[in-house]
Amino acid sequence: MTTSPKPKATTRRARTSVAVATPPSVRGVSDLRRFFYRNETPIYFISATNFNLLGADEWIKGFKFITYIECFDGLHPNVMSPMQEEPHEEFQSIEDINNYLLTHSEVRDFINSRKINGRAGKVLFLMFDEKTERLAARLGLEVMFPSAKMRTFMDNKVNTNRIAEKAGVPCVPYVLSRVRSYAHLGTVSAALGTDLVVQTPFGDSGHTTFFIKNEADYAKYAKEIEAESECKIMKRINCRGAAMEACVTRHGTLVAPLMTELVGFKELTPYKGGWCGNEIFAEAFTPAIRRKARSFARRFGDQLRQEGYKGYFELDFLIDQDNGEIYLGELNPRVTGASSITNHAVFAMSDAPLYLFHIMEWMDQPYDLSVNGLNRRWAKAENIDSWGQMVIKHTEDDIRRVTEAPRSGIWRMRDDGSVYFWRMDTHRRYVEKENEAFFLRITRVGDWLYEGADIGILVMRGRMMTDDFQLTDRAKQWLTAMRGQYKSVAQGARADEDVSRPLEIGGFKMM
Repeated sequence: MTTSPKPKATTRRARTSVAVATPPSVRGVSDLRRFFYRNETPIYFISATNFNLLGADEWIKGFKFITYIECFDGLHPNVMSPMQEEPHEEFQSIEDINNYLLTHSEVRDFINSRKINGRAGKVLFLMFDEKTERLAARLGLEVMFPSAKMRTFMDNKVNTNRIAEKAGVPCVPYVLSRVRSYAHLGTVSAALGTDLVVQTPFGDSGHTTFFIKNEADYAKYAKEIEAESECKIMKRINCRGAAMEACVTRHGTLVAPLMTELVGFKELTPYKGGWCGNEIFAEAFTPAIRRKARSFARRFGDQLRQEGYKGYFELDFLIDQDNGEIYLGELNPRVTGASSITNHAVFAMSDAPLYLFHIMEWMDQPYDLSVNGLNRRWAKAENIDSWGQMVIKHTEDDIRRVTEAPRSGIWRMRDDGSVYFWRMDTHRRYVEKENEAFFLRITRVGDWLYEGADIGILVMRGRMMTDDFQLTDRAKQWLTAMRGQYKSVAQGARADEDVSRPLEIGGFKMM
């Protein structure tokens, strides 16, 4: 009997496969929106108020505001403000407020309670310093901005002009120099004439911008100017301000529409040259000005990327009323006081707010985006609707304690010019008519009013300024009505006054 040889034994290795979870691809705006609707990473905005990113919680799952000032009386579903005050030194800046919040026991417990797989998440700030970075890291939070060191470098007005030169973006004729005296100022700025604007490297809302025609003007500011190692000295031009927000992404620079600026209105601010609001509307500028501004913002953003910066920024432009030229004014490497206007406009509602593209850069998620397509679409008039906002400060040189203050939300105006609170809301979106406005309260009952204190922000549909840059009658009517909702008494007028309580949380801009 013949038998067949047995086949040789073979050893087969078992094929094993390891399932690797890959996040869904993000290609374009619709995928980006879906990505944030399904987000599982805790994301925070920590600041004095939540004004700058109003509405972000509606776009991003898991987004929370942590604020020092409770603007919504506890009714905002995604705002956390510590209930109890803990010991701290007097605040000198928004950075101090943020550092206080990061060390507050209630804030620490809140962040720890929301950890996902042991991870605290990510955090945004309006302003922060290196101490803020250390405190955030101690809580396990990743800061979603370039480093404080880089932001400080970019924020320096002197360095801004140097970056503009690299980018090929024109600035008002200027020189950069130390100033030792009025005579020395005249020497270094001889080519600019005698009507000058001097800016120190840091400062906001007109605090450190000095208009100098003669030695008497110089004497008022000599101490501040001579204390700096370098100042920006500009020829004074007959200009109007404009603002444009943008975002440096890995795919290029996204550019939002150009906005007008409310500057130096004595009804709103005690600071000459101080920013006090914005308008956005399609016909605000000529097509040529809008094209130039978009081009300059993209050039500047592309240069920022070469410098190592990514994310949100804002440029102030100066438009010369005599010759129509547009110049760079200054850079704000952050979200700003204009961000709420930008991110609730039609272009943002139909695609996505600018801050979503900023946040995407820190989400550890590859994505594709047609920057050119978005920029073309956002430049169209039909994607720009008309809104305005006024930042209302206390303009009197006195100190008063607030006894009554209006609520945040939507207000309505009667035919006789009086106003009444209609309903609580968390941002302006549901303002429908010109007799309605959204008010965000900053100064509360028990707070102090002092020269320059931020009282609140009023946001309305339509224009706030006339074509010759004066407040409209409607804007004045609303301003008077909302100021009338505040009641206050002079310092020391009440026998039960707590004189141990600080007079202010800080003589600095809150947003």
